[in-house]
Amino acid sequence: MELWAMDEHRIGLIPILRRVWAPRGKRPRAVVRPRYEWLYLLAFVHPESGRTSFWILPQLTAAVFGAVLAAFVEEQAFNEKKRLLLVLDGAGWHTGDQVRAPPGTTLIPQPPYSPELQPTERLWPISNEPLANRSFNTIQELEAVVAHRCCEMAEMQDFLRGLTFYYWWPSTQPDTHIV
Repeated sequence: MELWAMDEHRIGLIPILRRVWAPRGKRPRAVVRPRYEWLYLLAFVHPESGRTSFWILPQLTAAVFGAVLAAFVEEQAFNEKKRLLLVLDGAGWHTGDQVRAPPGTTLIPQPPYSPELQPTERLWPISNEPLANRSFNTIQELEAVVAHRCCEMAEMQDFLRGLTFYYWWPSTQPDTHIV
């Protein structure tokens, strides 16, 4: 049995602005050209090991989420013998009638209005780093940068474990929490 967490993040052509260092007396500049096009980044994280699985989608509905969930379960080879417990928030596309948990999967909703309990929430500032203070001409440019960042993050298992493995998160191995 493995306990994973999942969350979604909407990223678009509206710029992400962050503070930057600048010489005294010089005002930093960031070119912005906001447009209203979006894509969705879904992340599954196994906090105990730091393993992740990312999905970049042009839209997100209950049917799309159900398809992604089924593909994730197949990718990770979960079944009746190797069970998946998946913690997710109460977004509408997680709870619709179109969402059916695949065999061997149990969906665990987190309490309402409690993003601080969701380990996956801690991934979003890291995923946004290459997007900060940049302007993209097309959604395809943005998607390429996000995809590259997801590949980098998938290799950062120890870092992501430290970021997402809360002291109170249940462990399947004895003494895996850092004291």
